[in-house]
Amino acid sequence: KARCDSFVVETDVHFPTDISLLFDALRRVIILCFKLCRYFGIGSWRQSKHNVKKVKRAFNFVRKLKHSTSKNEKKKQEREKKVKAAYKEYLHICKGFIEKAKETLSDITCNDKRTLNRVLEITRFIKHAELQIDQIERRVFKGEKIPHKEKVFSVFEEHTEWICKGKAGILQELGVRVCIVEDQFRFILNYEVMYKKTDEKVTVPIIRETKEMYSDLKSCSFDKGFYSPGYRKELEEIIEVAILPKKGKLSGKDKEIETEEIFQHERKRHPGVESAINALENHGLDRCLDHGTKGFDRYVALAVLGRNLQVLGRILQKREQYERAKRPRKAA
Repeated sequence: KARCDSFVVETDVHFPTDISLLFDALRRVIILCFKLCRYFGIGSWRQSKHNVKKVKRAFNFVRKLKHSTSKNEKKKQEREKKVKAAYKEYLHICKGFIEKAKETLSDITCNDKRTLNRVLEITRFIKHAELQIDQIERRVFKGEKIPHKEKVFSVFEEHTEWICKGKAGILQELGVRVCIVEDQFRFILNYEVMYKKTDEKVTVPIIRETKEMYSDLKSCSFDKGFYSPGYRKELEEIIEVAILPKKGKLSGKDKEIETEEIFQHERKRHPGVESAINALENHGLDRCLDHGTKGFDRYVALAVLGRNLQVLGRILQKREQYERAKRPRKAA
């Protein structure tokens, strides 16, 4: 008897704004260009520390500026001019370093794998910087609202997603969803890292995969987030009992299904999966400190393995205590 739920594993990133992401990208461009030029004995980027500080000063000046809340229209316009002038100066500095980086790359000949990797890395950060410059210009100078699908939330951990699960006191989380399937003995049977996926996309695939791994899987419970029309029928072809509550208004047939004794019983048991999620988060899976998708996958896999070992250890401890209690005590 299993229960399935998802939670967010945060990536190790700061809160993203377009100006901070631009600074992150440009900082890496300057540092990597300096290392590349030093390798070839070119001195054009020798003032890399000074250049980073120059960009940071412009970034901090923009970051601290706030739009006027005054009712006086003249004051509002003056502050708006000041804000736009600061943004213009920041972008001018950034564009200058990007052009310089492109000139440097055009003069470099990739003779070995190390140089090629460094050039590709610099090119990737240049693209990130240009994307943020474009979005800043559209937002600040053209008054556009940037669509969510065009936004990037980290230049280092590119798989980071902006997730709003509607939890009390948590407006958004920056990370990736992870779905787990737990049995009645608190072992995690299966999991999936859900890159660019929502709950309803994994409902049937994860149960089909779990059934292949554990042929004695009889039932599984979900919450409403995993519901999609037709999924209950598909699940019942894989397992005997599928506890999948419907979103929205219930039809007569749905009411009949959801008032059955077995449905009600398993629905009440379902919140127990939060215990496994809480245990995973308390033992390191609240935030992934590894880098890239490979590091993220490895981090999650080791956390799940650690949780299962913890549950197994608890069972062995109880068994040992039971065996010890059964032994006859020696006379004093």
